[in-house]
Amino acid sequence: MNSGRVEQIRALLQDRLQPLELVVLDESAAHAGHRGAAGGGGHFRARIVSTRFCGLTLVQRHRLVHDALAPLFANQIHALALQTICPDDN
Repeated sequence: MNSGRVEQIRALLQDRLQPLELVVLDESAAHAGHRGAAGGGGHFRARIVSTRFCGLTLVQRHRLVHDALAPLFANQIHALALQTICPDDN
């Protein structure tokens, strides 16, 4: 388990997006042996509820997250599944 990486992801997202809800899961174990994951970091899933997403398209929301986590994509994050939610979403 990459609890240190999860905490880094959480800290960056908390700082940039000030979420009302933030869940970050390390799913790396489920991808053991995955060819691309060997040297490039782990697999993570994040559920983020933030007012910063309101009025944005899905692509714009994901760009905000990727911008916040940019320093980690070089070698700590191989894959990231996102659920980005505005509190006003139905």
